[in-house]
Amino acid sequence: MLSSATMDTHTAPTSEKSDFIRDIVAADLRDGRVGGVMTRFPPEPNGYLHIGHAKSICLNFGIASEYSGRCNLRFDDTNPVKEEQEYLDAIKADVHWLGFDWGEHLYYASDYFEQLYDWAVYLIGQGKAYVDDLSADEIREHRGTLTEPGVESPWRNRSAEENLDLFARMRTGEFSDGSRVLRAKIDMASGNINFRDPVIYRILHVAHPRTGDAWCIYPSYDFAHGQSDAIEGITHSICTLEFQDHRPLYDWFIDNLPVPSTPHQYEFARLNLTHTVLSKRVLLRLVNDGYVHGWDDPRMPTLSGIRRRGFPAEGIRDFADMIGVARADSVVEVGMLEHAVRDVLNRTASRRFAVLNPLKVVIENFPEGQVEEMDVMNNPEDPSSGTRKVPFSRELWIEREDFMEDAPKKFFRLAPGREVRLRSAYFVTCTEVVKDGSGEIVELRCTYDPATRGGSAPDERRPKGTLHWLSAAHAVPAEIRLYDHLFASPFPGSDGRDLFDDLNPDSESVLSECFVEPALENPVVGVTVQFERLGYFCADPDSASGAPVFNRTLTLKDTWAKVQAQATS
Repeated sequence: MLSSATMDTHTAPTSEKSDFIRDIVAADLRDGRVGGVMTRFPPEPNGYLHIGHAKSICLNFGIASEYSGRCNLRFDDTNPVKEEQEYLDAIKADVHWLGFDWGEHLYYASDYFEQLYDWAVYLIGQGKAYVDDLSADEIREHRGTLTEPGVESPWRNRSAEENLDLFARMRTGEFSDGSRVLRAKIDMASGNINFRDPVIYRILHVAHPRTGDAWCIYPSYDFAHGQSDAIEGITHSICTLEFQDHRPLYDWFIDNLPVPSTPHQYEFARLNLTHTVLSKRVLLRLVNDGYVHGWDDPRMPTLSGIRRRGFPAEGIRDFADMIGVARADSVVEVGMLEHAVRDVLNRTASRRFAVLNPLKVVIENFPEGQVEEMDVMNNPEDPSSGTRKVPFSRELWIEREDFMEDAPKKFFRLAPGREVRLRSAYFVTCTEVVKDGSGEIVELRCTYDPATRGGSAPDERRPKGTLHWLSAAHAVPAEIRLYDHLFASPFPGSDGRDLFDDLNPDSESVLSECFVEPALENPVVGVTVQFERLGYFCADPDSASGAPVFNRTLTLKDTWAKVQAQATS
């Protein structure tokens, strides 16, 4: 677990990573503007985390670790209408899975509700906040546009005494939802619409996941966020670019309240991926309207979804390092993410045999009833991973695609009269093709060379084709789920299309008549292996209810790496 260390005010960074955020942090430490580094990851518990959040998690926890500081996990739980305990639990699990630990520093904006209320009262007393009776629609109409100033509410100039009385009665539940709000009194003519008397408290007679019915008024995100940072002593409040226009308001609250510290907000570019949508609203619709099977559907860009698909946390962290931290938004090829994942899995994933589209092979000169155990490497990239025993017998399964009756010259797999190598086993030659009444190939008859055990010949014959295989008697039936991009278009919804029209109808296919080697009969859920020559596959939680189920994590082909190599050659 990559934890945030206890704050140390005299440490230099332990990483060579460099970006404009880290440059700011280093300068603040060097020039004495801060005595140590305090960051936070502040999700709203109104949905599951996605790959974009992973970038923020890696940045906030990473900077804290590099500068021997601390990163808090804080839930900005100010909207009980959309918040659920399920989301709280899922977010904590995702951050831990990604490799980070907040230790004792788990906080909630709801921890500060009493203090936030007192600060709202302070603003009223200073003549900088007022209770407004306008409806939400009327407030929106009064706010103006980018080219026209807003219109002041007729209740803007209520006395402090009246506002304090009304606000206290709002708290006790005297008024109905939407009947009144508390607004900051700033500038209705400001060029920044966020300054046009923003709402800082609204009435919601809704139970809160943590505070229950203790409150019926709740602070806005803009009011709670900066003050929560100040309470926790956050030095660098790092967020994405959509909050840039909110920074002056963040600073206004800090400047106008007796907060215990003065954090500063810094914005970086959010993650945008091709073939991917990271809008919470869209993700929620995908789940609620049944386009996917839930938040952890392996096609979803949620961390729970990509974890179920078999992406390793290390690959996600490496991807975050690859894309870096920029000031301007851009779109990243999803192939870069897949490349980072493949790079990790190639080094760490054990190799296993599986056949997805089986064709029977009978080795006629292999003794009936005889079973041999072949030594097969677990991972050629990691010699320390050793070998495993795989049973070999007279009847085998191979991939149907590995045989062609009328093979062209450049087809180097099995064909009539052709010899191929069975991985770590023997050389075999096809001698006969057996078909059913409709002309479908149902079986191949072959012979083997006993002198080639282990996959090499004493006379140095080197067949061009090497196939994976399974002993038919020992093969374990399995369900295989193949996944592709959820959205067929690289830019869903571009050119004015409804982005749901870009959903890929072939994003999921399920194969039921597949086989895996005996070592995978009871797979460890969540562990990704490489099915030799086929791709990376992860054991799904559904395996617990019967036959093993595997989700395809990725194919073996790395198109992005090939394109990059060509670009730099």
